[in-house]
Amino acid sequence: MTDANAFPDFVWSVGEEGSDPWVMRDGERYRQDQFAQTGHYGQMETDLADIAGLGVDVVRYGTPWRLAEPEPGVYNWSLWDRSLEACEAAGLEPIVEFVHFGLPDHYPGFVDGTWVDGLIRYVEAFLERYPTPRWFTPINEPGITARLSALFGIWNDMEASPEAFAQAAANIALANLEAIDRIRTDRNGWWIGSEGFDIPVAITPDADAEIESRRAIGWLIWDLHFGVDPLPAAERYLESLDATQLDRIRSLAVSDQLVAGLDIYPISVMNVGGDRPEWSVDELVELSIAEIERWHDRYGQPFWIAETSNLTLPLDQQIPWLDTLTAGLARMRGDGRPARGLCWYSRGDQFDWQTALIEPVGAVTEVGLFDNDRRARPVAARFADHAASATLLGSDPI
Repeated sequence: MTDANAFPDFVWSVGEEGSDPWVMRDGERYRQDQFAQTGHYGQMETDLADIAGLGVDVVRYGTPWRLAEPEPGVYNWSLWDRSLEACEAAGLEPIVEFVHFGLPDHYPGFVDGTWVDGLIRYVEAFLERYPTPRWFTPINEPGITARLSALFGIWNDMEASPEAFAQAAANIALANLEAIDRIRTDRNGWWIGSEGFDIPVAITPDADAEIESRRAIGWLIWDLHFGVDPLPAAERYLESLDATQLDRIRSLAVSDQLVAGLDIYPISVMNVGGDRPEWSVDELVELSIAEIERWHDRYGQPFWIAETSNLTLPLDQQIPWLDTLTAGLARMRGDGRPARGLCWYSRGDQFDWQTALIEPVGAVTEVGLFDNDRRARPVAARFADHAASATLLGSDPI
C-alpha cells in the first residue's frame, strides 16, 4: 500500500530562518530572534509567496515555541494560524518545526529536562488543532543545539562540560523521539530531519585521533536517534546519564518513515591539525560528498541536504556552490545513494551568523536567495531552474 504521507523521491525546498536562542550582549542575556531581525513577522505572506514563486512546493518552516506558549500550558495559536494559512495560500506544504535553538522563557535551558514534557504537551496540542501537516522536524539541529548550549557554552544554558553536553543531547534526543512517536500515532507522519554536518579534514597526518573524536561527537545524536552504538570516542559521554532515560531513548529509536537531514555549508568543511587551505568550491563539495558517503555507510538511511547556502563564501560563489553541490547529489543518486532533496537556507539574508549569533550587532549575513530588501539575487533564478528541471536528478516533480 502506498504511504500517502511519504516524502517525495526528491524535493527542492527553501527554508525561512527562525533561530531564537539566548546569547549574551553587553553582559546580559539577549534573545536572538531572526524572524524579528529579518522583518518576517511583518512580511510573512509576501515571503512565503516569494518562495512559492521559485517553483518549489515545500518549505521548512516553524514559529517560535516561546510565542506559542507564553505561559506554561497556555497556548497562543495566532502566529501558527497565520503562517499555515499563508503557506496554504502560497501553495506550499510545510515541514513543520517546533524548536529552532530556543525554548520558552519559563524553561531554564536544555540541560534541565523539565522542558521535555512541555514539548510533548505542545506537540500534542498542535496535532489536535492542525490535522493536515504530515512532515515534521520537531527539533532543528539537535546536536548543534546541545553542543552550542552545553559543550561550547555560548547559547541558552551557557554551560561547557562533557556532562552538561551529554545531558542536553539525551534530553533533546528524547524530546525529539517522543514528539515523533506522538506524530506517528496521530497521523503516521514522517520525520524529516535537520542536523549540522561536520566534515573534519586532516591537514597533517597526526590529526587522525582528533578527526575521530569530532566525528564521534557530531554523530552521537544520530546514534541516539537510530539506536546505534556510539563510536568509541563518544562512549564516555553516555556514562553519566540515567539508565532509565537511555532505555527510553532506545525504545523509541526510529529506522523508518524518515529522511535524515544533513546541513552542509562551505564552513562545514573543517581543517584539523593545520591552517585552512584555500579550498575551491569543487574541493569543498568533494570533501562533503566523501563524508556523506561515510555517514551513509554507517547508518544506511535516506537523507537530504536540509540546509545549504554560500555561508562564508562571497555572493559571487552562490551559483557555483549550488550547481556543484547539485551535481554531487546527482552523482550520489546515480551511485545508488538515497539523496532525497536539497533545501536552500534561507529565503532571505540572516543576521549575525558570521559569529554563530554570539555577537548580536545586527550584521547582515549575505546568504539569501533574496537580499534583506527582498530583492531576488541571481542565485534565485538559478535555484528556480533547478527546481523546474525534474530530469536533472532523475526525479519526478512533486
